[in-house]
Amino acid sequence: MDSKLIEVAENGLYLTIEVTGQQDVRLLHFGAAPLEAGSIEEKNKAGFRLLELQMTGEDRAEYHGRTHRASYPGLRMVYDGHEDTFNPLGRKLEIALADPLTGMKAVQHYQFYNGVQVVRSWTVLHNEGTAEAGVEYISSFALTGVDKEGSGDRSGKIELSLAHSGWQSELQWKAYSLPELGMSHLADRGSKRIAASNTGSWSAAELLPMAVLENKESGASLFWQIEHNGSWHWELTDQYDQLTLLAGGPNEHDNQWWLKLAPGEAFTSVPVAAGAVQGGFQAAAEQLTAYRRIIRRPNEDNELLRIIFNDYMNCLWGSPTTEKLLPLIDAAAGVGCEYFCIDAGWYAPGEWWDGVGEWEPSAERFPEGIKFVLDYIRSQGMIPGLWLELEVMGINSPKLAETDDSWFFMRHGKRVKDRSRYQLDYRSPAVRKHADGVIARLVEEYGVGYIKMDYNINAGTGTETGADSFGDGLLQHNRAYLAWLDSIFARYPQLVIENCSSGGMRMDYAMLSRHSIQSTSDQEDYVKYAAIAAGAPAALTPEQAAVWSYPLREGDDEEVIFNMVNALLLRVHQSGHLAELTPGRRALVKEALDYYKSIRSRIPQAFAFWPLGLPDSGGDWISLGLRHGDMRYIAVWRIAGDAAEVKLPLPELQGQAAEVRCAYPAGAYGTAWSWDSAAGSLSVSLPAGRTARLFELHS
Repeated sequence: MDSKLIEVAENGLYLTIEVTGQQDVRLLHFGAAPLEAGSIEEKNKAGFRLLELQMTGEDRAEYHGRTHRASYPGLRMVYDGHEDTFNPLGRKLEIALADPLTGMKAVQHYQFYNGVQVVRSWTVLHNEGTAEAGVEYISSFALTGVDKEGSGDRSGKIELSLAHSGWQSELQWKAYSLPELGMSHLADRGSKRIAASNTGSWSAAELLPMAVLENKESGASLFWQIEHNGSWHWELTDQYDQLTLLAGGPNEHDNQWWLKLAPGEAFTSVPVAAGAVQGGFQAAAEQLTAYRRIIRRPNEDNELLRIIFNDYMNCLWGSPTTEKLLPLIDAAAGVGCEYFCIDAGWYAPGEWWDGVGEWEPSAERFPEGIKFVLDYIRSQGMIPGLWLELEVMGINSPKLAETDDSWFFMRHGKRVKDRSRYQLDYRSPAVRKHADGVIARLVEEYGVGYIKMDYNINAGTGTETGADSFGDGLLQHNRAYLAWLDSIFARYPQLVIENCSSGGMRMDYAMLSRHSIQSTSDQEDYVKYAAIAAGAPAALTPEQAAVWSYPLREGDDEEVIFNMVNALLLRVHQSGHLAELTPGRRALVKEALDYYKSIRSRIPQAFAFWPLGLPDSGGDWISLGLRHGDMRYIAVWRIAGDAAEVKLPLPELQGQAAEVRCAYPAGAYGTAWSWDSAAGSLSVSLPAGRTARLFELHS
């Protein structure tokens, strides 16, 4: 029997699947150009697996080390039909595989999206056999030959960009060659892998669940993001002298996830978005931005981009009172803020960290009642907001008297603690009822229109309650929390809920397909924040990226300007002691916010670019731009060094005339700039020290 090909050309993506005469299924190609004839040697095609599935008691093949390639029954599964259909999102391809020995069936789903070069990929596993099956690993997206284009060796032509993360140090993008990550091309296969993994309920604790792989020789890039709010794993490994990408959710030996699948049961893997472009990092980021806008819950917040004042950062630090808040409310309204969010501490008179859980206002902090302050916010033309942390309960919370172990994560018979809090289990009807009641009180009784939903613990590997493994319990909880969140937005569609996890520790598109706004960091130093802000639009849409701007009591004009530039191309999270700033410095805040209001309608359609490359937190200069039609908004930060001038290459405008102006601050403050049409370059000179400006370039 001859082989047959399933070929798809859709939205600039090309996918080629071969079904051999023996019914073996091979994903030969996924890219931004058609499969090149002769780019795969026949002897290597056996490694181009569509799916990897490892089950307990099954063999493994190859020199696998800790990699997940060459799995069983994955290697044994054969073609069982396919469907090629269209739905409102775009084209949908489903490839069915079956294992004749165990009766396991897997359906690989590829959902295309009209107008973008991205697919969402996931696997549904069905046990159609007669015995229970233990699942240790299942891929959501598997692709071999990611290095096959071009004649050069992968050690020299492949560049991998990762977003490192940490508390107050989110979005630290770095690009690496494979040898720099320890994978030199010395054999046709090996035990080494480049692995990125997260275990726990902070999905972005150390790395964001995404990456961009560029082939410098072919000029094409492959990119992916794992859309999950818990444990996940991807790896690059080698086999058959080819580089293989495997991406998905949790698995047993990386994340302590194991699943027992009874006959008749099914399991759906964590979704992975994957795409390809002819171009580098910026082209990949543009496609991801467009895709993220498609999959996101439609909401007014991402159209209006209202300005939020939050009283926490470099301001009240979680200790609000009526007396402290009233002058801040007046000042925030005076500069043009539209939400005013009272941050942590409103529910307790003193130290509150390990006692949270009831979410009732403190009479000591608000003698007239919290509604007095919330009503005052409304009287000043702003929408009131409050801070919550609804996924935890403090170990000394009075609310514990109403609970039992079924409310919480359990491991080895004990409640899981982290930073003096217990992790609530959202599979519990009692937990969801409690959370529903808190939201209803804030929205329906207090009139709150904005909630900053924080999450300051990491629940670790998971829970044993009602689960086959700790990781299985965590995955069930993750999905239950998302379902609860969906129910809240369905009940209160105008409510804005900010996604915050000690800043950006849970920056993923399971959460961000639902939340309209994401805290990017808890970084307290406005100079260090510049690199975080500039790197944000590569990880999330600019209209979802909330950046703090917190002018300091003891600062000067340049400090205010720098603070404001940090946020002006994204979402403004205003803070700081505005009421105590000098009139001139407060006027600079208002000027910035007035300017933001004049451009913000364009941000939800704009795409980011980086004239100096991705930001380096240790560099002297940083630049971020947004492109909307023939207008470019370009932020420039001078962090360190003696050079007064920087050249910002804009090669796509080479040979074109352009009008440039310093948009903020309007007074320019010793700034000079010039446009070199022949070179396609904008030269900018800024005053010495830590300074920043925002430019408009019209071509």
